[in-house]
Amino acid sequence: MTIYEVARRAGVSIATVSRALRGTGPVAARTREKVLKAVEELNFTPSRLGVSLAEGRHAANGIVFPDLAGPYYTQVLLGYEEVASELGRSVVILSTKGRTRVHELVRDLAGRVDGLLVFGHTVSDAQVAELVGVGMPLVFVSREPLPGADTLRSENTASARALAGHLLGHGYERFTFLGAPLATGDDVDERWQGVRSVLGGAIEAVPTGEYTVECGYDAALRLLRSAARPRAVVCSDDEVALGVLLAAEELGLAVPDDLAVTGWDDIMAARHARPALTTIRQPMRELGARAARALDELITGARDTPAHLVLTTELVVRASCGHHHQEECT
Repeated sequence: MTIYEVARRAGVSIATVSRALRGTGPVAARTREKVLKAVEELNFTPSRLGVSLAEGRHAANGIVFPDLAGPYYTQVLLGYEEVASELGRSVVILSTKGRTRVHELVRDLAGRVDGLLVFGHTVSDAQVAELVGVGMPLVFVSREPLPGADTLRSENTASARALAGHLLGHGYERFTFLGAPLATGDDVDERWQGVRSVLGGAIEAVPTGEYTVECGYDAALRLLRSAARPRAVVCSDDEVALGVLLAAEELGLAVPDDLAVTGWDDIMAARHARPALTTIRQPMRELGARAARALDELITGARDTPAHLVLTTELVVRASCGHHHQEECT
């Protein structure tokens, strides 16, 4: 039995049935009586989805990510879904990796949800402007602030500077930043700018194609076989760093004696790597949780002014960057 059957039995619109059941708007006493009588006769139990559709709402949020593989996206999604579930919202996920016609896919998704969470620069600036123009509630994760939408990101620049300064303290002189290409304004670019502001010409950026263990491994094999082998490799994220550890082992290089390696994120594998990985800890699950709450505030109208939040990150020193720090600092 659906809300449409109740509306037919009571001789009213589905929107009226929805208002009568939820108490969300003016309904004449006689009309409410008819609706409640129809509900009783039909033994109707309202579903959230049915009521939401009747109100022109979907009780669903959309998430647009470039990829769903890897622990970073998993943690952000877990944090997001946990809060969305508490708020009574389902989550529709669009991964754009390997997809053509992303613009059309995002537009289709936007028509089926109440609001969108978008990761970084996955959606073009033109489409962002289009979505803002139609009033779609929007929250961006890991993107610089932009008008008409909420943004949430972890702090990158100061942490990158602290990491670079720590490596300089070990006396290293030749560095590589592994994990380009760099898109202006994204997280990895901010990390690069941060370490370069400290290390200057002593560090160069080398591309990995993607931020994965496999791409880190392939790029590191080429880098570490070259004549200009660096003394320390600063990686865009922990997965790339784990790939560097594998390549170093294969080439017979000891970490940290021959090569210092650092990551970013502090995924679980970073703590259990051998040697344990020096990295920057960022609150991945909290990013997702806060994004879900922010989007709900925009959808429900609890807030209509975009907010831009930066979450704190922390340098975690372990054995992979040098002899003097074999244990994790607290």
